[in-house]
Amino acid sequence: MKKSERIENPDCKGSCSKPLGEATKAIHVPYARRDAYDALSMPVYNAVAFEFDNAAAMTEAFSGRSGAPDYSRTGNPTVTNLEDRVRILTGAKDVTAFNSGMAAISNALLALTASGKNVVTSKHLFGNTYSLLTESLARFGVETRLADLTDAESTAALIDENTACVYFEIITNPQMEVADIQQLANAVHQKGSILVADTTTIPFTQFSSHDMGVDIEVVSSTKYISGGATSLGGLVIDYGTVEGFEQKIRGEQLFNFGAYMTPQVAYLQTIGLETLDARYRVQSSNALELATSLQKLPEIKHVNYVGLPDNPYHELSQHQFGKTAGAMVCIDLESEKACFQFIDNLKLIHRATNLFDNRTLAIHPYSTIFVAFSAEQKAQMDVLNTTVRLSIGLEDVDDIYNDIKQALI
Repeated sequence: MKKSERIENPDCKGSCSKPLGEATKAIHVPYARRDAYDALSMPVYNAVAFEFDNAAAMTEAFSGRSGAPDYSRTGNPTVTNLEDRVRILTGAKDVTAFNSGMAAISNALLALTASGKNVVTSKHLFGNTYSLLTESLARFGVETRLADLTDAESTAALIDENTACVYFEIITNPQMEVADIQQLANAVHQKGSILVADTTTIPFTQFSSHDMGVDIEVVSSTKYISGGATSLGGLVIDYGTVEGFEQKIRGEQLFNFGAYMTPQVAYLQTIGLETLDARYRVQSSNALELATSLQKLPEIKHVNYVGLPDNPYHELSQHQFGKTAGAMVCIDLESEKACFQFIDNLKLIHRATNLFDNRTLAIHPYSTIFVAFSAEQKAQMDVLNTTVRLSIGLEDVDDIYNDIKQALI
């Protein structure tokens, strides 16, 4: 579904003439069943088991034919409501909510891989995703092949009959590399493989990855969606182009691995989803204004943000994701010591790991997120000891800028 194509209001009974916009759809997706008390916010169903009228109804629920919840490890009304909202917003065939972003990534990859299979990916990956592929899955006979995903032709050369999928991040963290999704998708599909994208850095309300050829999308809903870092969560968004994938995720992995999202988290993230569009517009605007201003500070050697016109990925990013470029800005200082001093001097900005909180956050990826990797590995991954990653929040942008400026002294 293209973002220019709006679905009709699901509550319309023939009297509505205009389709709903993205922000409206996030709020007005109807419940699968009418709430007993007509609550406007989906209640938190803190229930593990659910009553059935008869044995036949139980069979229909456990087989998945009725859509009724059977057991909260695999289906819960509060979680289903969040999944339904994301499904409507993305135009996906199915959405499955997990208890963290890494749970979403690992379950998606486990559903696609097997011993003897390989995954083609980039050296520019989030640290735990890189470890999942090169260490955890490697123990079970899955090979990882590292490619330059900005070069679709050389990437395709690594795909063979045993390739389970090609996996990438739409804007890498913290390198901020951007691949041409359509070129990559064409190359992957011509070789008969599957394209899996981590789209966490740009909300799915801003663009359609599926229109560009992505088969399966994974998102850390801990980030933008949760709305102020209220909860951990992850989403696997299935566009229905991979035969058997939905059955593996819902009929096998939820049952066997037990990583389903809890109803309490789903409630918090549904509330966050309702304000996602409004919050993102402020955060992305703040990020662009801040990145532009930081380029003028002599203490900062480089500002890396794809929203800047001189960024090498700017034009491609604008084409793929629209006029906004996310809320992650990376700056490079003179040395690791300068990075530590800068972080220690911050007064308003929080020293914390996470992305897209309501608050602005700062972290030194080299010594934290990637601390488990050797210096040689970090060099290979282009993780520099001079980089500070900033996640831009909802504060007044002048206050964020002034705190950065005073911390550089």
